[in-house]
Amino acid sequence: MVTHPPLQLSGFDWQMQANKYAHHTDKYYINELTTRRGQPFYLKLSFNRPIASGERLTFTASTGPNPSESARTKAVIPLSTGSSGGSWSAVLSSNNSDGSVTVAISSPANAPIGRYTLSIQIASEGGSTSTTLGTWVLLFNPWLQADGVFMMNNAEREEYVEEDAGVIFVGSANRISMVGWNYGQYEEDILNISLIILDRSLNFRRDPVTDVARRNDPKYVGRVLSGMINGNDDNGVLSGNWSGDYTGGKDPRNWNGSVEILKEWKKNRFQPVRFGQCWVFAGTLNTVLRCLGIPSRVITNFNSAHDTDRNLTIDVYYDALGNPLDRGSDSIWNFHVWNEAWFVRIDLDSQYNGWQVLDATPQERSQGVFQCGPASVIAVRQGDVNLDFDMPFVFSEVNADQITWIINSDNSKKQTSSKTSSVGRFISTKAVGSNSRMDVTDKYKYAEGSKEEREVFKKALQKLKPSSGAFGSTAAGPENAEVKPPSISGKFKVNGTLEVGKEVNVSLQLKNLSDDWKTVSVNMTAWTIVYNGTLVHEVWKDSITASLDPQEEMEYPLKLTYAQYENFLTADNMIRITAVCQVTDEAEVVVERDVILDNPAITLELLDQARVKTPVNVQVLFANPLDEPVNNCVLTVEGSGLMRGNLKIKVPSLRPKERSNFKFEITPLRSGTKQLLIDFSCSKFPAIKAFLSVDVTE
Repeated sequence: MVTHPPLQLSGFDWQMQANKYAHHTDKYYINELTTRRGQPFYLKLSFNRPIASGERLTFTASTGPNPSESARTKAVIPLSTGSSGGSWSAVLSSNNSDGSVTVAISSPANAPIGRYTLSIQIASEGGSTSTTLGTWVLLFNPWLQADGVFMMNNAEREEYVEEDAGVIFVGSANRISMVGWNYGQYEEDILNISLIILDRSLNFRRDPVTDVARRNDPKYVGRVLSGMINGNDDNGVLSGNWSGDYTGGKDPRNWNGSVEILKEWKKNRFQPVRFGQCWVFAGTLNTVLRCLGIPSRVITNFNSAHDTDRNLTIDVYYDALGNPLDRGSDSIWNFHVWNEAWFVRIDLDSQYNGWQVLDATPQERSQGVFQCGPASVIAVRQGDVNLDFDMPFVFSEVNADQITWIINSDNSKKQTSSKTSSVGRFISTKAVGSNSRMDVTDKYKYAEGSKEEREVFKKALQKLKPSSGAFGSTAAGPENAEVKPPSISGKFKVNGTLEVGKEVNVSLQLKNLSDDWKTVSVNMTAWTIVYNGTLVHEVWKDSITASLDPQEEMEYPLKLTYAQYENFLTADNMIRITAVCQVTDEAEVVVERDVILDNPAITLELLDQARVKTPVNVQVLFANPLDEPVNNCVLTVEGSGLMRGNLKIKVPSLRPKERSNFKFEITPLRSGTKQLLIDFSCSKFPAIKAFLSVDVTE
């Protein structure tokens, strides 16, 4: 009888390159195998001799603390010769000429994602030995039809999963602009930090076993991340600040992308990074979703309502002098940014599959935590506010009616107007394959003023307040409003250009709509504001009285000098100008306009063709438009695939009207079209942004 020496593993190879390529994870800058669920990866094993009959090989894959087969966080996988569809399997793929064997390991398409440990047991007559082979990371698989995040369209999948830079729309409904954002999901340590975010969530801390088991579900992972990207309850990633004063942190407008934020969170031992505002939360959540394999995009809603009392109306208050008041907690933001993630809703009817709203900006608590979503976009359009999750809040963000009130000196209030179409305009996202703006308003609601749109609004209102008869006119929209139509109308018109450092010229246009002679007294104010309407400082006020003949129009010019606003402008560059116009014995007419001032231009130029691993110079051109010097100038540069980390360059002070150009060098790491972003900040201009598409050749 022949006795073999005991069978021993003598070599093991993850076949990193071939597997990463097959699993679309070859761009991740990580020296750990990263695969996608439901798809086989191939391991090469060498032994001290051929495997004899009667010797059995078994693999064990496990994730999280206390893994168990009942929780589906552990799988014991015997080596077989044929695959069993839909569950974990290890199949002998080939016996190689060098005596090694290749084994294909497959996971179910709904396995929990995360970091797994793989070990092998060798059992023979003389007993069994076990060896840990190491760890690998399993991600969602948008390439696989059986996975809940499957995305069929190749161009969309490329954009929403693989693209690591993009643009985010900001500004206001009458002045939409965009900023570049570096998602950087492949950068060093970002995948690792994304998994740490899940492991630091409240759910994991309360019940790690259940939490890890539930990571098979994109709906669950998305909801947890929407709570973890803000630091409100759980020492999450970012601390929000909308005060206009960012002492002790970074002005939210200075960030160029998510990579720096995520790295800083880890470096600071998981204390929330200061400071974020909505597009910073959304940009960071987008990075983590794409990193884990959930298709996602960033959405901007202009004139976004923040309805705190679920009555689908936003009440806005002014005093008789024209000052906007911080009364009540409802507000309308010039813009608000959230995310959509793409997956099936197994908890709902299949008609609600597809894009789901997730919002990481801390606005309202949901189940005790600042988290929001997933809310199906299709359900929002249909007014199905009774469905999970946070539907009433998302519905009102795009649909609430706006009611304007004047608070008199005796504290009495009266309604001056009600608008049904001002909220939820130009809902925007980056187009697939280009930086153009794609309008998705029609995905969220029927056309303003259409029969369907008002019907959906009524349906939603009924679901929120079944006893709607009881609360009468507060949310009734225009039909019940007891307001006599005013005899005058007004609007602000901007004259000339709006630039920081220059005079702001606006005129108030008043029109007498009646056939009688009217006297109008007008109180006007101008305040610098943060984009969400937070008042920073009054910078101007004036009062006039005008006499208008029947049907007469008049124009009253007003101007704000740079000296009046320069010390109170935030990086938002926004000024809210208000006029409260009163005709005796009539309701006041409130005229309002938010103006956005342009920063001086800054231009980026590549001085040579960009090639992989070859240094190339970039030139930045900037002219100080002011009659005073600008100091403390810092340039921050970032761009995934173009450089490791970011560059911070101190720039010399600029004399009044001085033109300057400065150069820096980058060494591209990957070929393809990449995005280079800069942020220039100095004493008078807190955040001037620019970005450039760079085509890198091999």
